[in-house]
Amino acid sequence: MMPVDPILLLAFIPAALALNLTPGADMLFCLAQGVRGGARPAFAASAGISAGSLVNTALAGLGLGAVVASEPWLFGTIRYLGVAYLIWLAIKTLRSPLNATDTPDVRPSRAFRDGFIVNLSNPKVILFILAFIPQFVNPSLPVLPQFLLYGGVLAFGGFFINGAVGYFAGSLGRTMTNNARVERGLRITTASVFGALALKLAWDTQNT
Repeated sequence: MMPVDPILLLAFIPAALALNLTPGADMLFCLAQGVRGGARPAFAASAGISAGSLVNTALAGLGLGAVVASEPWLFGTIRYLGVAYLIWLAIKTLRSPLNATDTPDVRPSRAFRDGFIVNLSNPKVILFILAFIPQFVNPSLPVLPQFLLYGGVLAFGGFFINGAVGYFAGSLGRTMTNNARVERGLRITTASVFGALALKLAWDTQNT
């Protein structure tokens, strides 16, 4: 027996695809990783984001999202940890030339970790999942398996779409980093993306 209602699943898939195609923080993060390191870090970052999304889905399915929402100090603390991490990534990017021979490449394992932390440190993801997925949940069936399956659909689609954005950004970035002025511009742009994400997360925290 399927853990979800097949009709609801068919309705969920196009809705999930539309969400995956909507530009957001996850897509921008993968784009920045692609510009900096190319295809492998871009897809690794996308995989990390998808893994974080699955963890958030499990937490939401277990009801912990409601706890986070009801405890402002916990919600704010986790968000500010995410802000600090994004600022650290921005500073590190500014200090590491993209085409320097003595600068280590962006390791896929590190890109995965960064994507995982960035997604997991945003409690708003849990709240979004709690607002979106229950619309497709059949209350007569076990809730957690339905959350996990729907979350898996979102994570699977997001992995390929965000990874593809990073891949094409990486292809463009590699052709441009041999020019010192362009390289500097790409580095500033990438750091600015991380900084903008930090500012957005901080703004959301202040206005929640």
